[in-house]
Amino acid sequence: MAADDQWYWTLETTAGLPVQVSEEYTGVRFETELEAEAWIGEVFDALLDQGVDAATLFEGERKAYGPMSLHP
Repeated sequence: MAADDQWYWTLETTAGLPVQVSEEYTGVRFETELEAEAWIGEVFDALLDQGVDAATLFEGERKAYGPMSLHP
């Protein structure tokens, strides 16, 4: 899989600033959009605990959607 074809999330504050999270959540890449969406659904509570307010999904350089709030 080429890097340009990988799906990944950027993690942000409500002001749109990047958030530094623990290593297990940094640089995670996915082969499909479905895998990326399943992952964010599984870890959003942990991301909120680390100061993440929103996430944006990318496929390579293309923004798929977001920022999407992680708050209820």
